[in-house]
Amino acid sequence: MRRCFVFAAGTFYGLRERPGPGDLTIAADAGWVHCMEAGIVPDLVLGDFDSMDAPDFPRIERFPVEKDDTDMMLALRRGVRDGCQAFFLYGGTGGRRPDHTIANMQGLLWLRRHGARGLLYDDHLVWTAIEDETLEIRREVDDGVVSVFAMDGTAEGVDLEGLRYPLRDGVLTASFPLGVGNHFTEATARIRVRRGALLIGWELP
Repeated sequence: MRRCFVFAAGTFYGLRERPGPGDLTIAADAGWVHCMEAGIVPDLVLGDFDSMDAPDFPRIERFPVEKDDTDMMLALRRGVRDGCQAFFLYGGTGGRRPDHTIANMQGLLWLRRHGARGLLYDDHLVWTAIEDETLEIRREVDDGVVSVFAMDGTAEGVDLEGLRYPLRDGVLTASFPLGVGNHFTEATARIRVRRGALLIGWELP
């Protein structure tokens, strides 16, 4: 499975996973700065460069400021087009633009619907999206937080196992945050949705 690492211009909380041989690494606009902080030379720098001037780098793709895709989405599209199936997203939260955080969370569902899975790293949480499937997540923090949200209208047939507040064949809606602030009670939590899409975040050390 080919992996794609994307560095965006939000807040960079440090690496959880480092690119290796064969991985694709993309700096989206000012995500270039985070790549330099992490000591990583990207394979490609892309964006509209409204957050910084384009660096002196041989592999740059420029896009107009007036476009439908955010710089992060440009990077996700490129990764999927290049055959990547696992995405590690840094600098996609925090900063001064919470609208971009929301957009990047929506990008997680876009990835899932294009046969890939994304992990969006925040300060102490990592986020992913699932649709009509089951996800098992390992507890890495005692009593660690797990939050689950409906992403696309109504999510039906939701099971939450291995958590303090279990759920069986439940319904989550995008209009009420019922799944926020759960906690691990077992080494592995199991989250299933039979019909619909969920955004899931869990705590890291």
